[in-house]
Formats: sequence, C-alpha cells, structure tokens
Amino acid sequence: MRSYGKIIGIGVLVIAIIGIGLYYYFYERPAKAPPLTGQPAEKLEEKAPLEKEVPFILLPSLNDSDEWLRQKAKDLSTYPKVTEWLRINDLIRRITAAVDNIADGMSPRSHLRFLAPSKSFRVVKKGEKFFLNPQSYRRYDLVADGLASLDAGGAIQIFRQLKPLFQEAYRELGYPNQDFQETLIRAIKELLGTPIVGGDIAVAEGVISYHMLDEELEDLSDAQKHLLRMGPQNTRKIQNKLREMALALNVPENQLPKPQVHGK
Repeated sequence: MRSYGKIIGIGVLVIAIIGIGLYYYFYERPAKAPPLTGQPAEKLEEKAPLEKEVPFILLPSLNDSDEWLRQKAKDLSTYPKVTEWLRINDLIRRITAAVDNIADGMSPRSHLRFLAPSKSFRVVKKGEKFFLNPQSYRRYDLVADGLASLDAGGAIQIFRQLKPLFQEAYRELGYPNQDFQETLIRAIKELLGTPIVGGDIAVAEGVISYHMLDEELEDLSDAQKHLLRMGPQNTRKIQNKLREMALALNVPENQLPKPQVHGK
C-alpha cells in the first residue's frame, strides 16, 4: 500500500477547481490546434441555481488554455497552495484524464507523480500487528484544507464555461460521443462512496507493499483507497466539498452516495 494519498487528494482538488478530471495521454504527433476557437459555452439547465445560462465567451485553444484557466481559477480560494498547484502544465488534459481514471476506480498516480508527498508512508506496530500510523494522515492536511477553501459554485461556473475544451480533451482520450460531465459525476460518486474509518486500520506487509487486512476495505477501488489513506478528517472535508460540487451540477441529493462509517 503505497503513499499516494496526497496524489489522489491533489487530483480531487484540481478536479474541484474546474470540475474534476485526469488520465492524460500524450500523442506523439498532436494535431496542431488553431490559436483561438470562438466556442459558445454550453447553456445551464433551466433549474440551475447559479445562473440561467453561460454567456458566450471566446475560449483559447486547448493547447493554450493553461494561463486562461489559472486566471479564471485564482479567485476560487485565498488558500496559497491552490495557486501553487495550478502551475502544472496541460491542466485541462490532466484534469480530464483524472476524471476518467477516478470514475473507473483507477489510480491517477502515473499522471501526478510530481505531487507525491515528501514524507514516506508509515505504519505502527501494536503487539504482533501492524496498523496505519495516524500521523501519516497529517501529510494530506494541506490538500484537504485547500479543497475545503474552494468556492464550489464558482468552480462549477468555470467548468461550464470551459466544457467545450474538456470535451475536446475527452475526445482525445478516445471518447468521441460521451459527455464528459457524466464521467465527472461518476468520479465524484466514486469518491463519495469511500467509507470513513475512525478506528485503527490493520495492515500486513506484502511483497512490495502493505495491504489492509479488512477485506471490505481492501476490496475498495484504488481511487477510494487513496482517499481512505488520507485519514477520516481529511476524507470528510474532501467529500463535503465534492458533494457541494455535485449539487451545483444539479445532481439530486438522493442520487449521491450517503456518508458511510465503516465498522458501525
């Protein structure tokens, strides 16, 4: 069980900033994009609480969208780390890639290795058994606090404005006829399905990593296990913000996974 909890947290954070996303595939010979594409942003649903429709805006090309997105996202939070995390390149492609992986329960770590925590994953021994060391959860406090600081409604507004570019990035991944927003919602639901574990989590050392002894926890998807390893407090913060995002996307509350506490 590797220490990639921060990676999934950052993936979730970036997703929240503009709508969620991840799983980036670099083409050896990418098609040359025009310098600008005057694309109308899509209309919101009639019952959207934020605005009746997204006004026409002139979007940059996908290849030139990083700085435009940074400028749009800078007012979503006053948390200093948010600006720092947005300095990576190819934001929309990486975000789109993330959603695709997370929605399918897969780990997005190969796309965000540079965000791996500086401190190593730790376990603690009690008697003859090993457990996750609760001190390891603190490595992810910055990620959870950064996400909790976001303006959820503003993030969804930005996502809706940029949806044509997300769709373009999604087509590059091999989904010519699928709506990226549906995949984004699946990714949110996937992470909301992660249970909160308040007690000790017993682990055993395998050939190359640790695994959880509780079969229900070990059977979680890789994406869910990454979130689980951030600790119960951080998981709650992230899930609360993701729930806000889903509601801003007009997902009915009764269609979202209910909070789960494992072992009760």
